[in-house]
Amino acid sequence: MTPHRLVPVAVLVALLAVATAAQPAPPAWAQDAVWYQIFPERFANGDPANDPTRASLENPDAVGEDWAVTPWTADWYARAPWETARGPDFYDDGVFDRRLGGDLQGVIDRIPYLDSLGVTAVYFNPVFWAASLHKYDATSYHHIDPYFGPDPAGDVAMVADETADPNTWVWTSADRLFLDMVDAFHQRGIRVVIDGVFNHTGTRFWAFEDVRERQQASPVADWYEVTAWDDPATEADEFDWNGWWGYKPLAVLANTEDGTDLHPGVKAHVVDITRRWMDPNGDGDPSDGVDGWRLDVAGEVPDGFWRDWNALVAGLNPDAITVAEEWGDARDYLDRTGFHSTMNYHALAIPLDAFAFDGRIDATTFADEVTSRFDAFPEATRPALMNILAGHDTDRLASMIVNGRLGGHFDRLAGPRDTTTYLVRAPNDDERDLQRAVVLLQMALPGAPLVYYGDEAGMWGADDPDDRKPMVWPDLVYADESLAPRGLTRDPDPVAFDRDLFAFYRRAIALRQSDAVLRRGTLQTLAAEGRAVAFGRTLDGDRRVVAFNAGDASVFLPMPGEGVPEPLVPVSVSRDDAARVAMLVAQFDDEGATYGLRIPPRTTVVFRPADPADIRPRGLDE
Repeated sequence: MTPHRLVPVAVLVALLAVATAAQPAPPAWAQDAVWYQIFPERFANGDPANDPTRASLENPDAVGEDWAVTPWTADWYARAPWETARGPDFYDDGVFDRRLGGDLQGVIDRIPYLDSLGVTAVYFNPVFWAASLHKYDATSYHHIDPYFGPDPAGDVAMVADETADPNTWVWTSADRLFLDMVDAFHQRGIRVVIDGVFNHTGTRFWAFEDVRERQQASPVADWYEVTAWDDPATEADEFDWNGWWGYKPLAVLANTEDGTDLHPGVKAHVVDITRRWMDPNGDGDPSDGVDGWRLDVAGEVPDGFWRDWNALVAGLNPDAITVAEEWGDARDYLDRTGFHSTMNYHALAIPLDAFAFDGRIDATTFADEVTSRFDAFPEATRPALMNILAGHDTDRLASMIVNGRLGGHFDRLAGPRDTTTYLVRAPNDDERDLQRAVVLLQMALPGAPLVYYGDEAGMWGADDPDDRKPMVWPDLVYADESLAPRGLTRDPDPVAFDRDLFAFYRRAIALRQSDAVLRRGTLQTLAAEGRAVAFGRTLDGDRRVVAFNAGDASVFLPMPGEGVPEPLVPVSVSRDDAARVAMLVAQFDDEGATYGLRIPPRTTVVFRPADPADIRPRGLDE
């Protein structure tokens, strides 16, 4: 691609609404959403004819001529001959060069599965053209990866004459299949949100390749943080640039000199691609485009850019959502930038991990952190906070629980790549009980819950790359996972779709979708005792009690107030049948009776106030 179109600052300003530092209310659908995260290369291979080739890899010369697509159903830790020829280590010698062939057709084929699960929005890890398996190293923002589409070779040839001018951009077969997929989701009432990575690109990105070739003569020479230009008078190649956190394959895009915005040329290009994917046919009707964006490493891009860009998105589609990746306290950040929401590690995932898995904080601290961190956000924002528990940057939820004693589940150094004490095995029954309890809690708290692909199917795994195993499907037969990395030993674990766990996820999602109190209600702490906590949810006078016991013994949670409290009916129990959980328990001591709830171990119970019919003795006539 030959770049020749740069947009002057004055023109760029005209393209964007003047944005102020204010946090907009999220769209209504996002306040009731249940999210599902799809990692495209590992979700489903619907078209083996488009599988990646050796030439499509980031560094084809690093693997042998015998490189091949990894079988979908193989033991994850089994190594192919091309991997063992490269070296002895599972992590250092080959796993990141594996490809399994996940594609858009695979997603389309599995939309009925997602619909049956009950999710209402899908978030895709990057789908744009890139050489890596994760696609955070963009080759192009304006094309879908050709190996996700039906005709990779044809797509590559089709774009050969494009320039930086959007008028020269074609719609490849992968682009069109992506739009067909968006339409298929929309027909089922499911929203589609995609990853935007505007802090850096890959070194195969068309602009970076032009800079590398033409050096200072490139019309996009100032798009990147170049630290040294090549001296043609020497044999050495002195050309150098800043990589993301020092990682050179991810070339950092340049900001303005004062650091308050992206470089105007970069900004104009991002504006162009944003319009392309939000209103593909350019008719002013965004219904054929994506429903929003999740923005990678948002805090490393200037706030001024985000204010303008969020205003642009709202102008293109007032019903679209923007979600910032921010691991810390995001309240002020959303105000400064205009994002609707954040990936809510700070208010839920991190304190939950510290309480339920690691035991580093007690029930009172956990309850205080959760309630105060949710309450810090505006009332309209809370229901739309993306409540992620696990994803592509963490251990899987099941493995967090298995390895709770290690801590550090948001730190890759706590995984099997860096410690020999990490357990790569499947969870046992008690650990699955805790997973169910945590998921029901997630569904019953404020915020929009997110399910990482495969957690509902029973998958487990450490942080990257083990959290990116191929999806386990009920119609495929998988090899046992019997091997382990780096000299670890383990008993064989069967790998199969967990129908019981899937059914539980469906019920938990359905409970949330049927109960406005759980989706929109306020949050209060009612009790915190030992390894257990009870929260109250209230909406328009209607209330629910959500009790969670992370411990291995039953816990009595006293209810606040004087006298005998109102009896409560269990409407959903993560572990046992609801009939086995009492409406009200009296605990006696020398000072009299204390009334409350007794919660079984590793269990979450959602209660509602009892109706007269719930407590009327059986067999009596009216």
